[in-house]
Amino acid sequence: MFELSPRAQDFLERTRKFIDEEIAPVEPQFWDDVHRLNPDGDWRSWQWPEQLEQLKQKARQAGLWNMFLPDPELGAGLSVQEYAHIAECSGRSLLAPTVLNCNAPDSGNMEVLWRYGSEQQQQQWLSPLLAGEIRSVFCMTEPQVASSDATNMQATAIVEGDEIVLNGRKWWASGLGDPNAKVMIFMAHTPDPSKDRHHQHSMVLVPANTPGVQIERMLPVFGDYDAPHGHGEVSFNNVRVPLDHFIGGPGQGFEIAQGRLGPGRIHHCMRCIGAAEKALELMIDRGMERTAFGGTPLLKLGGNLERVAEARVAIDQARLLTLYAAYKMDTLGNMAALTEISAIKVVAPRVLQQVVDMAIQIHGGAGLSRDTALTGFFAQARALRLADGPDEVHKAMIAKLELKKRGYGRRPK
Repeated sequence: MFELSPRAQDFLERTRKFIDEEIAPVEPQFWDDVHRLNPDGDWRSWQWPEQLEQLKQKARQAGLWNMFLPDPELGAGLSVQEYAHIAECSGRSLLAPTVLNCNAPDSGNMEVLWRYGSEQQQQQWLSPLLAGEIRSVFCMTEPQVASSDATNMQATAIVEGDEIVLNGRKWWASGLGDPNAKVMIFMAHTPDPSKDRHHQHSMVLVPANTPGVQIERMLPVFGDYDAPHGHGEVSFNNVRVPLDHFIGGPGQGFEIAQGRLGPGRIHHCMRCIGAAEKALELMIDRGMERTAFGGTPLLKLGGNLERVAEARVAIDQARLLTLYAAYKMDTLGNMAALTEISAIKVVAPRVLQQVVDMAIQIHGGAGLSRDTALTGFFAQARALRLADGPDEVHKAMIAKLELKKRGYGRRPK
């Protein structure tokens, strides 16, 4: 079922080789340079090391660029299931997704513009995003409401004549601090009494330099600002953009969000699995290299071998479930894979969190430092249990669909 075509296998093998030969050897120094160039402080001075553009150019020349996009002309033309394997491979590195132009939120925003954007929107924003010339931001979550229910959204996008007037405050806007961020996708309430609650929200393209857009602050995750990409809080105060900045038209926000989040969840989850594989490798190597209590390897003390086995089982289970979700999306469509999409969003980040926690314990104090990727992986895992919907929302969806199979149509309490 999950066998790759020769073409997809070639992409996977070349991606693996590129990461091993071009990214892995320089990644520790790259992140040292990032922290040196971007000390905690004013995000306006954030910058990427020059090496990033060099790596991106090598990826473009190698044909390992925009592989997430199923369009054979603009991307690699791979199916969701085929790209899932590449996402796992890239997840072993905190840097690789950016180098390959497959990182969030850009990949999701590019897919939105590819699926729903007008020709003019694609020319103005999709083309430079695909070329890696600019970055983008996605603004959905709000600080004053429980954003696990997106219908709580208070930000507004109101039509006034030939303009859209935007008001509201968003936070955890990913990529907000990136010096190359030039456009935002802003999701907001567009009231229309004639429509149901899932057709009263819109997505609007907002150039980052539009008057009334104000970055309030950058937000740390476990004390790390994730510079120079970052996540931040941004206010929209009577921001005015032309009507043609609606994506797909007013009221289409939820439909577009589901189209954006379906493949994106596959990408996130497979990257989690790749990160979990890397964490397991680090755990085994550290546990066998260090000895204690008479020269016994750490891995052979205190039930650690059982933890290795538990990690292997959990990772393989998560991988198979995620590939099955991708297979159903490819063959039956996103709606037929709702249970599986929600299930992997619960399972994969939890597996990563558990495996990384084991690896940190084996590393001791080193596991809490930046000497390995473990702290980055842990932050990734914990954040993803909230991003794109918290675990509880996904489990409620799974339960609702299970009850529906048995003829119980009402939402479980």
